[in-house]
This record gives sequence, C-alpha cells and structure tokens, in this order.
Amino acid sequence: MTHRISRRARVLAASIGAAVIVPIAVGAAPAAAAPAPTVSCTSSKAGLAAKLKTDITAALANRRGTVAVGLYDRATNTTCTLRATTSFDSASTVKVTVLAALLWDAKKHNRYLTSTETSLATKMITQSDNASTTKLWNQLGMTKIKGFLTAAGMTKTTPGTGGYWGLTQINVTDEQKLLKLVTAKNTVLSDNARAYILKLMGQVVSSQRWGTPAGAPSTVAVHVKNGWLSRSSNAWRVHSLGTFNGGGRDYMMSVLTVGSSTMDYGVATIQAVAKVIHKDLVPTSVAPQRFTPTSQPAEAFPAVPAS
Repeated sequence: MTHRISRRARVLAASIGAAVIVPIAVGAAPAAAAPAPTVSCTSSKAGLAAKLKTDITAALANRRGTVAVGLYDRATNTTCTLRATTSFDSASTVKVTVLAALLWDAKKHNRYLTSTETSLATKMITQSDNASTTKLWNQLGMTKIKGFLTAAGMTKTTPGTGGYWGLTQINVTDEQKLLKLVTAKNTVLSDNARAYILKLMGQVVSSQRWGTPAGAPSTVAVHVKNGWLSRSSNAWRVHSLGTFNGGGRDYMMSVLTVGSSTMDYGVATIQAVAKVIHKDLVPTSVAPQRFTPTSQPAEAFPAVPAS
C-alpha cells in the first residue's frame, strides 16, 4: 500500500518546522530547565504500580524522542501515565475516532451502516487505507466529528483542518477515553458499534500489527490501530493503540511518540514499553505474541484536501 503526501502537506510541514527568532535581553538569566516528566502509576494490586513504574521507566531509558504512555487495566484498577496531556499529530490513529464518530452518528439516526460505509470502514481500519478515510471524514464533516468528540469527553482532541485528518491533535488522555468507550458498555456507543470496532481492530493486516501487541500473551485477544507519519519537523511520529482481553484480562494502552529518526526506531520504542506492560500485567510462562517492526511508507494525509 502506497501513501503519498501532497505538495500542500509538505509545504505545511515545512512551515510548521520553520524556526522563529525571539530577541533575548542582554544579561538575562537563562530559564531553569523544567524537570523531565516521570511515569506515574496507581493500582489496587499490591506492588504492581511500583513495578510498572520501574519497568516502563527502564524501557524508555536512553530512547530518543518524546514518548507518551497511557495504560488502564480494569481487572486490577491499574493506571499508568506519562505525558498524558502532551499533544501529538494523530497520523492514522485518528481512524478509530472516525469510525466511532460514524457509528455514533448512525445510532443517533437509528440506522445501520450502508454497504459502502462498511466497505470504507473495513479498509480504513484493517488496511489503514487513506482514501477510504478521506471519504468518511468528508461525509461526516466537522460538525459531526466535533459532536462525537464532545459526547466522548475527548475535549483536548482537535480535528485537523483543510482535510488533513492526519494532523488531528491527540493526547494519551483522550485516546484512553476512546479505548475505554470501545471496550465497556456506555451511552455513547452501542454494544453493536463497540463490537464492530473491536472486530475490525482485531483484523488489521499482519504487517501493521506491531507496537502495543508486542509481547502480548497468547491468552488475550489483540485489537490494534497504529499510525506513522514523517514530517520535516521532529522526524517521525509513530503511535500505537491497543486493547487486550480474555483469560480474565481486560486492559488497554496508548503509546504516542515523536522525534524518531526512522519509523523502525519509533516502533522499537513502543514495543519496548508494551513488552514490559504485558509481562507485568500477565506474569505467565505462556509464549507471547511476537511482532517484527516493518518499515512502511509515511501516511496520514489525503491526496486532495477536503473542500
């Protein structure tokens, strides 16, 4: 699958990456560097929060770029966060939001998806097809997309403008809210809608099943959606959303990264975090599922911006 970035997108990326020179008063004292964010974990299970904090921190030691992490495990009421409110370009992780918005709107109008919508949604999630995403994005329009975000409580997610859905601004907090909606009964998404989203995330093509599934035990079902995008500023954005359930387990994680020199470097960073999370949550001798980082072309921009 080939994803091309339009000339307008390249120009936009270049302009965002342009330096801005700010005069500094002579003799002014340098500002003190802000302390680096640290992993924060809480859990109802004794010792688990401390272990996760230690292991996630170790997994990220000496990794370059900026990484945000969100974890929630219902079984042990465990939560971990790192840079939970830092914004990132969404790349193709926004496609889960697009599908959820489509199903939310269909529910409001008491209708099923059409065969065309079903086909587009399937390609959008399982193959990360950009053209299908653009069609659904345009069909929904900004009013419905923002309506869903409001209903979902995703208050810090800002849809990309000019048709550039891949430049939607997301953070770990909102992505975790979305995954919680997809994985438990709620008033925003119907049970059928949730099952459909999970079904498609469980059928993502093998070449795109890297990231958060790395190290997942064979006792859980894996649902994933990734995003990857290279821009002239801050190199690669590589993200992975995953939910895992079965065998008494029910947890989800979001790992967002920016600043990797290559896509594979970003994938390796995400997988280092995912492996320790799976190991700590499900300490078992069951053979884990293995995924090898696979280079993919940059994606997340429609060929033609929406009018």
